[in-house]
Amino acid sequence: MFEHLARSFLMMVVMTVLTGLIYPLAVTATALGLFPFQAHGSLIRSHGRVIGSVLIEQPFSSTAYFHGRPSATTPPYNAASSGGSNLGPTSLALARRVRRAVRNLAPENPGVKVPEDLVTASGSGVDPDISPAGALFQVPAVAAARNLPLPMVRAVVQSHIENRVLGIFGEPHVNVLELNLALDRLSALHSSTAMR
Repeated sequence: MFEHLARSFLMMVVMTVLTGLIYPLAVTATALGLFPFQAHGSLIRSHGRVIGSVLIEQPFSSTAYFHGRPSATTPPYNAASSGGSNLGPTSLALARRVRRAVRNLAPENPGVKVPEDLVTASGSGVDPDISPAGALFQVPAVAAARNLPLPMVRAVVQSHIENRVLGIFGEPHVNVLELNLALDRLSALHSSTAMR
């Protein structure tokens, strides 16, 4: 009996070291070596300072910026409490929230249907991407707020549309943070050439 206990204990120690120490260290080292950007959180830096992650939605309230989906987290845009609102299609609270969001967004692009992803939260509550239709819907308001030509802003959106992975996985989408950073660079370039 003691022989069986000793073997069991030895097996537990060996497996703990293998699966609890060696395997995680090997996976971490491999990830850092092959995918350093992703292994460090897909962080975006500006002027040496971390300003966000490609994977987490950021709040943009100024009309000079594209905005993402509504947040379902409490407090809003909190990645630590990511999750959906659990409100279903028959929920009156969800219907009221969507109607209010549509009313608020409709003046940005009169006569154009407000895309669904701009008025509904994602399953995680912090999805950093919107549909191409959601980004294109916002072009007139952003162009007007930045005093940029409409075709120029539309071209920035078109250049930031990411297609399906391998042509079949996911949906075409636009990362809002990357789009707004490109827009900042465009605005800086446009204003410097306008001064000449």
